[in-house]
Parts: sequence; structure tokens; C-alpha cells
Amino acid sequence: MSADGNVLDEVTPELIRRIEAALAEGRTDEVKALLAVLSAPGQAWVLEQVAEPERDALVGLLRRNLDPETLTELDDEVLDDVLDQLDSKDIAAAAHELEADDAANLLDELPEDERREVLAALPADERADIESALAYPEDSAGRLMQRSLVQISDGWNVGQVIDHCREATDLPDDVYDIFVIDPAGRLRGSVPLGRMLRSKRPVPVLDIVDPDIPSVPATATRDEVAHLFRDQNLVSCPVVDEGGRLLGVIMVDDVVDVIDAQAESELMRMGGVGASDMHATTVRTVRLRGLWLGINLLTAVIASLVIGQFEGAIEKIVALAVLMPIVASMGGNAGTQTVTVAVRALAMGELTATNALRFILKEFAVGGLNGIIFAVLMGGAVVIWYQDWRLGAVIGAAMICNLLAAALAGTLIPIGLEKFGVDPAVSSTVFLTTVTDVIGFLAFLGLATLFLL
Repeated sequence: MSADGNVLDEVTPELIRRIEAALAEGRTDEVKALLAVLSAPGQAWVLEQVAEPERDALVGLLRRNLDPETLTELDDEVLDDVLDQLDSKDIAAAAHELEADDAANLLDELPEDERREVLAALPADERADIESALAYPEDSAGRLMQRSLVQISDGWNVGQVIDHCREATDLPDDVYDIFVIDPAGRLRGSVPLGRMLRSKRPVPVLDIVDPDIPSVPATATRDEVAHLFRDQNLVSCPVVDEGGRLLGVIMVDDVVDVIDAQAESELMRMGGVGASDMHATTVRTVRLRGLWLGINLLTAVIASLVIGQFEGAIEKIVALAVLMPIVASMGGNAGTQTVTVAVRALAMGELTATNALRFILKEFAVGGLNGIIFAVLMGGAVVIWYQDWRLGAVIGAAMICNLLAAALAGTLIPIGLEKFGVDPAVSSTVFLTTVTDVIGFLAFLGLATLFLL
């Protein structure tokens, strides 16, 4: 869950302390009163802030009084814990209050047998909608869409549409676009609500419809949907099947959640951690991080083996041991800057086969220019420090070599990983560190061996 300013204003550290104190002293009525005035994000924030025993106690107190929207705001790890405290009837009561897409995401967290129990407790029409949503892959537009929308016949006029909206009882709370379908249910376009309200009652809907609106197939991925909303500044987007029949609509608030989750996921994976680390158990967190720490250890050993080949040079010139971390560190930082830009560009669809070479050449030029600038600065500092122009020239040349290597590695590694179907956000930095360490030590110590001994 993202903690925006409103939630932080609503749920203060003092409130958390009051709730924990009231729980500890058995003042359950006070706890319920404190939670009752909070919004769904506020309740979710409280459940995420307290320790697991207090969280279990809060869920036990609230049960069916827990705002169903709260469940949609929870971190996955916390949601699993909360659902463990609720029985099938409690979860069914919550699902009954949610949109089909949110209910499907909620039930997707349950074991198969418990999911069947919850579905059996729901009305037949709601059960059918949720089962239909669950039939789509978790990462698809079909799972993201909601089935509550305003769809009208292409033979209607404005007056009929207005009368329909006044009389219908199953319309969504918020309406931005009205979708027009033909007798076979195929999407013909949409009419913005504002345009509909400004038109005269006798005007045929087809006279004011936008026929060329974007739509997405139910099988499209969430990333594809997010790109479409971002590129075309959409508020809503219809979802269609293979025959072009209207199935549902995706609203911008759901896409904002997708974009937020994408950004969080990319950030976490760049650090080799999971989005669930904050609320995971100690053992699970150790397991999640251990794999990449192990790979980092292996790459560090490789760098150490390179250093080991120059033990004689280091023994004769102690200054090499003092200066060589600078070269590797500069390369690592420069490479991280490049790989961050590359990974983001790949995730946003901005880096493609069309502009890849131009991007690589630009980053190579940036690496070379930065290398020259910092070679002059560091080389001059070494000459002043050690009174040895040859040592200054060696570290300057090694700096240029490593920043050029970092620029190439920072572009080619994520592009290569993406091409082979490996997530570049997860593993780029591991390979990058190996390249910059090995090239940095090899260039510096190799040049020192050639020109100083």
C-alpha cells in the first residue's frame, strides 16, 4: 500500500500508540471507535504498522466491520495474514461489497478449497462475474477490468440514454464514458458523458459517438494497458474479446495502481529485494535476499582473483592498494547510472531496436567524456599526493578505460538480458558490478605493472 499524505495525516504515530495501548489493556470498545472513523487506506495503514500479534487481535475485533476496501489496500504479505484470521463467510461478505475485479484479486490469494467455499456463499450473478474474472491470467486486462459500465444500443438517441441512466439500478458510481454497441455486442465507439449531456434528446447516438477510440483485448498484459493509458492520457478504456465484443472497462484508478506497482517492483528488483520484504518474516526475507547475495559473493571472488594476479606489483608499490578501489568505485557508480536509465527505458518501451544503437553510442560518449574529466582530476591529485607523474597517468588511463567499459556494460547487459527473456531489473547490477570491478582492477594493476615496474 502506498502511504499518501492524507493517510499519514489520518494515522499518526500517536494514534498507533493509542490503539496498541488500548489493545494491551483490553479496551476493545475504544479500539473499535478509533478504527471506525478511519478510511479504508487508514485502516490498512494501521494494520501494516502494528506487529503481527496486534494485527491479528485487530482483525479479530473488526471481522465483518472491517471495511472491505481495506483488504484491497493491504500489502500482499499482510493481506495473507489478515485472510488467515477471517473465515469463508467473512471473506464472502467483503467480496460482496467489492467490484468483481477487486473481489477476484482477493479470492486469488485463497487456497482452492477455501475459494470454492467463498464463491458458494455469494449470489449467483456475483459468483459468475468473479469466476469469469478468475478465468483470466492474473497479469491480464481481463483480470483488471470491471464489468459495471454503461453500454447502450447504437440505435438509441440521447433521450433514451438519459432515461436509461436514470432508471437503471446497476450502473457504476462513477461514469466518464458511455459505450455504444451493435446488436451483436460489438463495440462501435464511446460518447463522453459531457458531450451526451450537452446534446439534444432527439439526437441519434451515432451522430455524437467517437468510433476510433482505443480498446484492448482481454488477453493484453497489465504493462501493455499501462503504456496505453500513459501514452494516450486515457480515463477509461474498453476491453473486448477476439470478436470485438465489449466485455468490460478499465478505469484510470486501477491503472494508477498498476503503474505504482511497476515502479515499486522495478525499484525493489534493482536492489535485489522483493516488494514484500517490509512485512515478510525474517526467515523469508533471508531467503529472498540470499540468492543475489550469493551471486554477488561469486562476482567478488572473481574480482579478487584478478587482484591476486598482481600481488607482486601491489607489494612493491603500496600506493596501488590505496588507489585501486577508486577506479572500481567510479566505474561501478557510472555503470549504475547508465543501467538505471536503460532498465527504465526498457520498462517504459522507450528503448527499442530502432534507437538502441543511438542510445549505446550516446552512453559510450558520456562515459568517455566523464572518464577524461575525472582522469585529469584524479591524475592531478595523485601527482600532487605521490609526486609521481607516471602513477597519475596510470590511474587516469585506468579511469577512462573503466568508465568506457561501464557505459558499454550498462547498456548492453540490460538489452541482452531483455532479449533472452531475463528481467534486466533483477540481474543487471550483478553483472555490471562484475564487469566494472574486473575491468577496473585489470586496467589499473595491468597498466601499473607495465609502466611502473
